[in-house]
Amino acid sequence: MSLFKNIFSAKKKETLDKGLEKTKTNFFSKLSKAVAGKSKVDDDVLDNLEEVLVTSDVGVDTTLKVIERIEARVARDKYMGTDELNTILREEIADLLSETHTGEETEYSIPMDKRPYVIMVVGVNGVGKTTTIGKLAYQFKKQGLKVVLGAADTFRAAAIDQLQVWADRVDVPIVKQKMGSDPASVAFDTLSSAVSQGADVVIIDTAGRLHNKVNLMNELTKVKKVMQKVLDDTPHEVLLVLDGSTGQNAFEQAKQFTKATEVTALAVTKLDGTAKGGVVIGISDQFQIPVKYIGVGEGMEDLQVFNKYEFVDSFFQI
Repeated sequence: MSLFKNIFSAKKKETLDKGLEKTKTNFFSKLSKAVAGKSKVDDDVLDNLEEVLVTSDVGVDTTLKVIERIEARVARDKYMGTDELNTILREEIADLLSETHTGEETEYSIPMDKRPYVIMVVGVNGVGKTTTIGKLAYQFKKQGLKVVLGAADTFRAAAIDQLQVWADRVDVPIVKQKMGSDPASVAFDTLSSAVSQGADVVIIDTAGRLHNKVNLMNELTKVKKVMQKVLDDTPHEVLLVLDGSTGQNAFEQAKQFTKATEVTALAVTKLDGTAKGGVVIGISDQFQIPVKYIGVGEGMEDLQVFNKYEFVDSFFQI
């Protein structure tokens, strides 16, 4: 029985449950060992639980917060059985994430007062950046919105070709130039085209390299400045895509990119193929940046709007 009201449709929730299956199996296997032979939550169980959370990629800082909350609860309730631990963990993590006031959306949406709404997508190569862009375009188009894509990752010919494939698949226009072109020029052309077409959403891909943060920062700053010659408050959103299967490396990428540019939202992909889904809990808690989307499968519908209550419910569902 769910602790939380059913926010998602049954199909979306089923996809989320299935996408987190590996993470959940891994977590409960470790949790069972942590409480083996114990009937109540004591210091040994808490120490073991701390190790379980850290090795499940929840992250050290978030793990310590969760342990402190459970310690306080044990002290208050005097006795707590290990059979209650799953329910208590679910409640305390949900409460912890509630404090961020993000991750409460259930549907794809953009502000009504910003047309076109401009999303600049950043992230290293291989994290699922272009696929995320394609699936976002699909979702927005499904809502009846007019979408334009911009291929400003001109560093790799494959990036332009891959985005073209998605544009064809979703049947939305794409603005591109040849490999090696100035990314800012592509962004300028994309916005100009979107304005002339009366587009609702613009999604711009950018180069996925982080080996030189200074160059990346300069490039992304230039792209922003050039876009602002067309629309002065753009981009409205800078979406950082992270590969959830890399676990703690996703934390590190988030740190590096937030230093290089002003990231306003996060998408965590590839959660269905990994046991490291706990990283979403840590990232959601640690960064003052909302996790907006999660990837839980390869299908068009499998990029979901992140809702922390449904995520925690699926994570701890036995």
